[in-house]
Amino acid sequence: MTDPEARLKVALLSPGFDGTDVGEAFVAFKWAEALAREVDLTVLALQREGRPPLAEQLPAARVVTWREPSVLLRAERLNAMLKPAWPLLFSKVRRWMRAAAARGETFDIAHQIMPLPPRYPSPFRELGLPYVLGPVGGALPTPAGFRDEIGAGAWYTRLRRLDAARLARDPWLRASFSQADLVLGVAPYVADILAPVPLKRFEVELELGIDPVAATDLPPRAADPRPLRLLHVGRGVRSKGLRDVVRALAQLRDLDLHLTSAGGGPEIEAARAEALSLGVAERITFEGQVPRARVDALYAQADIFVFPSFREPTGGVFYEAMLAGLPIVTAAYGGPDFIVTDACGLRLPVTTPDALASSVAGAIRTLHDDPARRLAMGRAARKEVLEKGPWPRKAARLVSLYRDVLGREGPAQGQGRITRGPT
Repeated sequence: MTDPEARLKVALLSPGFDGTDVGEAFVAFKWAEALAREVDLTVLALQREGRPPLAEQLPAARVVTWREPSVLLRAERLNAMLKPAWPLLFSKVRRWMRAAAARGETFDIAHQIMPLPPRYPSPFRELGLPYVLGPVGGALPTPAGFRDEIGAGAWYTRLRRLDAARLARDPWLRASFSQADLVLGVAPYVADILAPVPLKRFEVELELGIDPVAATDLPPRAADPRPLRLLHVGRGVRSKGLRDVVRALAQLRDLDLHLTSAGGGPEIEAARAEALSLGVAERITFEGQVPRARVDALYAQADIFVFPSFREPTGGVFYEAMLAGLPIVTAAYGGPDFIVTDACGLRLPVTTPDALASSVAGAIRTLHDDPARRLAMGRAARKEVLEKGPWPRKAARLVSLYRDVLGREGPAQGQGRITRGPT
């Protein structure tokens, strides 16, 4: 009989794990780093040329990698979205797992932790061991009222429209999700996205986390700063909501406000032009893409984090802003609607650009006029992240879910909001 307290043997899959990168590769690395302290971990991934060897980055784990074809890296944005190397990794992992089984090597459970979007079939299907998918997220449709402003985008971004059809009809993808012993979603909305597929079990688990920090309070912010400092941090694309914040400023001419934008991309120039046309350019600083240290300084200097992204699957910037003790103004849609509680900020309906800009203006005015509420929200936001976000705590929760799936202990305790799919 297997000792229920023995360290589990876990195979963890992601296209990349990289503590020196950003995005999915960095998040996967943080999960692996934390899990390696809890389980006997084998990571399976592609090794990108020019990046630090994964074996050196994860000394506490067993590392199995295959070289990522450099030809696929020439269009980084396309590569990040489509994962053109996935078929190669799929076949490599499947072959390696079968060879491992043939030589008598066993795993308790396998886990495909990335990619984030639910559009990649799993090589763990039909290998004879329990497996987990996720946290998955994304596949959010653009709200109808914003489709004209969002534009067509690059050809490969339009492939997102196929996600729903694939979940309804692609046999490989459907089987990967329906046969998984557990599917994790970054927020409750993912259960709706995956509704066409009958799942054994669905749980909410945000893919984001923070390194452990002291729970001491931040230096107090002024109750009545002049001007009130608003901050937006994000890649310069229309869906991040920067233009809506600019339009909101035009409705708040009677208030002493200043907005700082940190981020680069095509939307920044569009937002700058909008600011000029609305006569609020002098109240906005567009810093462009800035180093990490500068972003941290901006969080420390701000009074309100205003990020009304209307198609945000998760949002690492929320954890950053909340850890800095900032109240949040965001959209009641997708990941932000789950991450930001009523105690931490104001979530706004998403219908049309005009309505969103007016709602953002109203939320800023509310927090401007009520300093006590603004400061209380900032404290609550930091408390929320400190309680739920540290990577060791998230890894322990995941191992508890593994054991629950394997029937080795009672039901895992969630984070307060768990959604279960059909059984």
